[in-house]
Amino acid sequence: MTYTFPPPPVVSVPVIGSGARFPVHRIYCVGRNYAEHAQEMGESAGEPPVFFLKPADAALVVEAGQTGQFAYPGLTRELHHEVELVVGLGEGGRNIAADEALRHVFGYAVGLDMTRRDLQGQMKKRGGPWDISKGFDHAAPVGPITPAARAGEITRAEITLRVNGELRQHAALSQMIWSVPEIIARLSTAWELMPGDLIYTGTPAGVAAVRPGDALEGRIGGLETLHVRIV
Repeated sequence: MTYTFPPPPVVSVPVIGSGARFPVHRIYCVGRNYAEHAQEMGESAGEPPVFFLKPADAALVVEAGQTGQFAYPGLTRELHHEVELVVGLGEGGRNIAADEALRHVFGYAVGLDMTRRDLQGQMKKRGGPWDISKGFDHAAPVGPITPAARAGEITRAEITLRVNGELRQHAALSQMIWSVPEIIARLSTAWELMPGDLIYTGTPAGVAAVRPGDALEGRIGGLETLHVRIV
């Protein structure tokens, strides 16, 4: 096949314990999936989480043991961190039952849903889409994927984010409003999920602004730590 110009390379994430890589198909995100975060954003904790997408090439892939370099984006003075459990799908499907959803999971990673919060606020007031605040270049840092069998019982893990060593976000993954199986089941009613999909499952309370020079450290028990520096 001949192309008018070379196609872009496949975005892929390293896999712990393997030389193979996980090719990214789509990036789905869940908003308002922790009650305290919904409240700090001025939303009702009783409302269901919302879904949005980021481009696959918005992933800032951070190799094991390395620190990702995140370039502070334009058009914002309020760049926020949101640490999240990321689910990588190894099998796709439509209308997946919640009690069968975990067999579709390849593994888990630590990710950051970076957000231009001032632009998001403007879009909310206008009733417009969030794309400019959520889907910009490198807006989805992600660390290596740990296969599900190696990750253990992920629902028992805790999630934290530190900025320059200071604890900013901390919660138990069991505090998610929608569990991983419920998220997969609901997403699969709206889209045909595919192998290679990444699902960012929502962030706990404590989101705040970061500035150039800040060092971010995202941790989830049993997974590879994610290190990112804002430059």
